[in-house]
Order: sequence, then C-alpha cells, then structure tokens
Amino acid sequence: MNDRARTVPAGLDGARSDLENLYKDLHRHPELGLREHRTARKATDALRDFGYEVTDGIGGTGVLGVLANGEGPVVMARADMDALPVREQTGLPYASAVTVTGDGGVELPVMHACGHDVHVTCLIGCARLMAQAKGAWRGTFVALFQPSEENGDGAHAMIDDDLTSRSPRPDVVLAQHVLPCPAGYVGIRSGAFLSAADSLRITVHGRGAHGSMPQAAVDPVVMAAMIVVRLQTIVSRELAANTPAVVTVGSIHAGTDPNIIPDSAVIQLNVRTYDHASRTTVLQAVERIVKAECEASRSPKAPEIEKIVTFPPTINDEAPTRRVAEAFAAHFGDDMHTIDLQTASEDMSEIPKAFGVPFTYWGIGGTDPTLYAQAARNGTIAQDVPVNHSPHFAPVVQPTLDTGVSALTVAALAWLGVH
Repeated sequence: MNDRARTVPAGLDGARSDLENLYKDLHRHPELGLREHRTARKATDALRDFGYEVTDGIGGTGVLGVLANGEGPVVMARADMDALPVREQTGLPYASAVTVTGDGGVELPVMHACGHDVHVTCLIGCARLMAQAKGAWRGTFVALFQPSEENGDGAHAMIDDDLTSRSPRPDVVLAQHVLPCPAGYVGIRSGAFLSAADSLRITVHGRGAHGSMPQAAVDPVVMAAMIVVRLQTIVSRELAANTPAVVTVGSIHAGTDPNIIPDSAVIQLNVRTYDHASRTTVLQAVERIVKAECEASRSPKAPEIEKIVTFPPTINDEAPTRRVAEAFAAHFGDDMHTIDLQTASEDMSEIPKAFGVPFTYWGIGGTDPTLYAQAARNGTIAQDVPVNHSPHFAPVVQPTLDTGVSALTVAALAWLGVH
C-alpha cells in the first residue's frame, strides 16, 4: 500500500466521533433477524450521503451500496446487522431495553450480544473513508449489509432475491467479526477458520404403557439415552485425534409423568466441524447410530431426523488471505496475529459462493485490554471475559471501532489502492 493509499485510513480522525455515536445508537436499538428495518435505514441513509448507488430491501432488509471509481477491481465488504433474543446485563448507559413480540405472543428481550452493531458501524466507517479519498484508489467498492445471520438464513435470503444480478461481480469478498480478544487485536488465518454448524431434531418412536408394566412398552426414553451415550463416541472413535469436531446434545424431552412410559422422545443436538469430509462423517454417523438403536430397541416406526439450522464452514481462500495478512502486517504491526480456529459459525461464505469468487474473513478484538490482561495473569479468561452471545458482552468502543474500520479499509485497499 503506497503513501496515497495510506491517506484513506488516516481519514478516520475526522469520522471517529460520528462513528462512536452511531455505534451507541445501534447498540441501544437492536433488531432481530429480518426485522432490521431501522438498522437498514441507517446504512441506506449513510451510503446515499456518501454518494453510493444504493439498493435496499434485498432479501427483506438487506442493503447494497456501490461506489464506482474508475477502472479496476471490484471489492465487496459485508457486515451482518441482526441482534439476539438476550436481555442485556452490561449496565452501559447505552444498553438496550428493547423487547419485541415473538412467535406465540411471547415477549422477547433484544440485545446486540454478538457485536453486529460493531460490524455495521465499521463498514459504514469504511464506506465513508473510501468515498472521501477517491483520489487514492481505483475500481469499485461494494458495501453489503446482510440480515439474519444468527438464524443462518440471511445470506440465502439475499441470494434468492437476485443479489448476484443486482451487484457488480466482486473479485473478492471481505468480512470480519468482533471477538473476545483484546481490543486492537487483528487475527487472520488461511484455510479453515469458523466451524460448520448443524443443529438436528431427532424424534424416536416407542410404544407407551403404564410404568408398572414395561414389558408392554417400547421405551423411547431408554432408546434416547442409549443414543446420547453412543453419540459421544463419534468424535473419540470415528475421527482422527487431530481432527477437531464437537457433538453436543443440548435437549432431551419425553413424557409428562413419572409412571407413564411415553410414545416418543425428542433429542436436539448440535454438530461442529471444520471441513466437508469430517462434516459428512459425523452427520452420517449420527444417522447410522440413531437408526441402529431404534432397530435394536424394536421401535415401531422409523426415527425422524430433521435439520433445524445449518451453517457452512468458513474456509478462507489462501491467495486473498495472504494478501490481506501482508497489508495488515504493514499497517497494524505487532497487533496483527495468526488466529486460532474458532468454534463459532457464519453464513457469510454463501455470498462469495453464489458469485463464484474467493473470500477472506478475520477477527478483531473487542475486550478491554486491561481486563483481558488481568484475566490472563489470573488464568481466568473463561470466567472473566464475556464472550459473544453473553448478556454481558459489550465491546469497548475504542480502540475496537478504529481497528475494525481500519482493517476493512486496509484490506479493501490491498486490491483497490493506487500503486
């Protein structure tokens, strides 16, 4: 990146106050997936003020901003917008007090417990810097604001609504996520980064009877218990010791009374894997174990195995990751790191897949560096550092925002900067 290109992130000084106010406003007003109408308006209004050609309402609430600046590459940067049904417990002066009515009329609290307010603010900041310094770069910058990442359906909603025909085809797609690392930290890795996630609902069928007469029943509770135990052998006995994976049973439900053997039991589980081969192995093993146990127990009906939510693995392409890593090293110095595998999951990779283009995705820190350092000294990071989806998760405003805006801008300029 040459001196002219370096002037783009340098423009952050003039934008900082506005971005901090925007972040606090977004944090105070979170919205659940496919309901991000206010957030989308904020993005739309900002992009139009910066001179972007804007298309909104893609996939419901998605926003696309295009800034063409002469001949050159096309770079797309994506941010997710949705919040979570979590009651905030941060005590911040700009904490969310939002509640909404969910399915069945249930009142749900809403909080930006995963940092998507950081992502939106940083992409708006990057879009502003790119628009203010058009003399320092050439090509087309595309800002994409995606709905409903938490539900795993937002990327597909935009794709199904003709995103690929509405947007210029990018040469690369960029994205980032705030993580419970020290603020100022930037971490990137080539290859597998985020896990695939598959949530399954399994219904096994028995034959009900009185608890005192088990010989007349086919007990689905015992069937479910045996399945849960056997599922624990998949990772330990069917995958190599150096192949990471997780199989977690999070819910079992059966029956209503202690002396009634029910007709069925429902198991809900989550699978995390990092590549297509291990994902296939684990999911096939789950199906095989469930069916075999049902047959061994003389189940009168075949089990039902339903996918509730699925996320693809996030596997960074080598060439763009190397290019961004080099740009980060030059800009961030010792704050740039090679990040470890992360067990979180994302649907962002569906977007570059739809365009047939490479992508890279990285993490930035959001934890107070002093708090993190103290927890590290005490060996209490897991206990003292709130993680994403916690009601206490609250990235510090700075240097989190400066880092996120700079990272997106530096990465975009790795393709668009005038050399």
